[in-house]
Amino acid sequence: MLRKFWNYLAIVLGSALIASGFNLFLIPHRLLSGGVSGLSMLVGYFTPLNISLLYLLFNIPLLVAGWFQLGRRFIILSILSVGATTWLMTLIPVQNITSDMLLASVFGGVLVGVGSGISFRVGGSSGGFDIVGSIITRYRDFPVGSVLVSLNALVILAAAYFDNNWNLALASMASIYVSGKVVDMIHISHIKVTVYIVTNRTDELLQQLFGLQRGVTKIKTEGAYSHVEKDMLMTVTTRYELVELQRIIKTTDPQAFVNIVETVGVMGSFRKR
Repeated sequence: MLRKFWNYLAIVLGSALIASGFNLFLIPHRLLSGGVSGLSMLVGYFTPLNISLLYLLFNIPLLVAGWFQLGRRFIILSILSVGATTWLMTLIPVQNITSDMLLASVFGGVLVGVGSGISFRVGGSSGGFDIVGSIITRYRDFPVGSVLVSLNALVILAAAYFDNNWNLALASMASIYVSGKVVDMIHISHIKVTVYIVTNRTDELLQQLFGLQRGVTKIKTEGAYSHVEKDMLMTVTTRYELVELQRIIKTTDPQAFVNIVETVGVMGSFRKR
């Protein structure tokens, strides 16, 4: 229950950062954040319709699609994020923090990226194209942020066409790029690592490692100097799950020798979630 509370609190915090990025940096300069929020801004700039309301309405069909593709927990957290962002956008006044459009695009992108990354980190999303990106990465092992940058490029092209202002379009593209990179820095589940564990407590460690639902290979080894036989356990996991794996090793066998290397690619069966 406590963990759920902290997850919900993290979602609201992420939503506050996203809403701040919109209302304090992007919207005052008529910049776009990309995706559904970008579409909402694009429509809102050329119509009297409220951007926060458009953001909510455009997200509804994607949330419904995500319910069937990504699971109940993910979408419940995403609904909370979308609802909180919509509400906070009505509370945070739209005001110009900086007169420099480039600074606005960078800092707006950072705030939106951190907010989205926090939502991803606790198992949800900030809605919009984040849901589309999550569906794609469920079947293809791509970084989420990079997928979002590709999807959002379409929105930028639309903005340049309708507004006929490439300065705004390019500044918006810079904001989206920064946002995507920040998301990838926080949401690191696409980064794989291979962990080699030389231990004397094989059975105890295996019992704990099986709880992570990752495959483990046991290899017989012998010390070149001591000629003492030991077991080496090899497993491939994600950077996100590595913290829990390290905790298990330290608790079960503090004397274990552990070598962690970043994995370039994985072939064969590997659980992405």
